[in-house]
Amino acid sequence: MASGLFALLDDIATVMDDVAAMTKVAAKKTSGILGDDLAVNAEKASGFVPDRELPVLWAISKGSFINKLIILPVAFLLSAFAPVAVTVVLVLGGLYLAYEGAEKILEWIIPHGHAPEKVNLEEEITPEQVLAHEKKKIKSAITTDFILSVEIVIIALGTVVEQPLSTQITVVSIIAILATVGVYGLVALIVRMDEFGYKLIALNPEDNTLSDKIGKFLVNALPILIRIIAFVGTIALLLVAGGIFAHNIDFFHHLMETWPGIIKEFLIGLGVGIVILIPILIFKKFIAKK
Repeated sequence: MASGLFALLDDIATVMDDVAAMTKVAAKKTSGILGDDLAVNAEKASGFVPDRELPVLWAISKGSFINKLIILPVAFLLSAFAPVAVTVVLVLGGLYLAYEGAEKILEWIIPHGHAPEKVNLEEEITPEQVLAHEKKKIKSAITTDFILSVEIVIIALGTVVEQPLSTQITVVSIIAILATVGVYGLVALIVRMDEFGYKLIALNPEDNTLSDKIGKFLVNALPILIRIIAFVGTIALLLVAGGIFAHNIDFFHHLMETWPGIIKEFLIGLGVGIVILIPILIFKKFIAKK
């Protein structure tokens, strides 16, 4: 009886070790998208009055949980009954990541953002208009989160697709929860960084104190930090996309075999992204001329 109990505990410990190891691998594979998710949500959750930033972020976080509650069962059903579909969706997600990364790099080289919207400073903004603006940004953020969540779940699932379904559910669910809690927890810290800086500046009436210097640093560092996160996230997107192609498509797997993996995957991701981006840009220009 005792020996059977110890054997059972040993089996459980072995399974937990395997789950922990595979969760670590899955987290590493999804880190690029998490960086992009962090940058996107930090941008979307900023720009509100200080006392509305956290409520807006909480609304987006709840939407993100609902997104994953929708995505996870569908992903597990595909894995159980049509595992090939997981690879197909994974490659399609890689195409989207490559396109998004290439588009962002093009934006850095040739900025083509929209002209800033003119605001009438004399026009009084009603509480209803403020609420409508919040709802619009929340909806946009949740929609973006849904796309990124699909990519996170599929990439995480792709790392354990050959494991038993119970292991797949455990590992991917852990990644989904960590992605939501971790990303939105960090976003909350980031968007409140400048507010904390202002409080430090106002801490005492004296000028050029230590609290003033730290406060000014935090206020000035916020936009720089968001740009750094966006840059790292973009590079990581291309690396993740290149890794997907290199591991799932024979042509790319045998391409540049002697090159370092990180360079090979980045170039593959960027190359595929450019190939997708060019016809889309041509199509957009064609539509714009009509």
